[in-house]
Amino acid sequence: MAKRKRDVPVLFWVSPAEMDVIQQKMAQFGTKNLSAYLRKMAVDGYVVQLDLPELKELVSLLRRSSNNLNQLTRKVHETGRIYDADLEDISQRQEQLWDGVKEILTRLAKLS
Repeated sequence: MAKRKRDVPVLFWVSPAEMDVIQQKMAQFGTKNLSAYLRKMAVDGYVVQLDLPELKELVSLLRRSSNNLNQLTRKVHETGRIYDADLEDISQRQEQLWDGVKEILTRLAKLS
């Protein structure tokens, strides 16, 4: 019997959901051979890691805006009134969020 070309085993565990995704990607790739697919992805595949500080800032703005909206909703339920200053604050935060979204989309478009 000839010596194996590949004689180092690799074993790892996945969840059923992860296995479904792997099988879907294998179908897109046009293979049913799991070993060949995983080997190809491990050797020739690549990982894209985006460092988008704007996205982190956008998430922070979204959190703060959501908190302010919740506080305003509570205040309206308690008092039955809406104050112009509160509405202006929410409007400014929404504007900041949209500016952040535009910046991220601009940066992503440059990556394409």
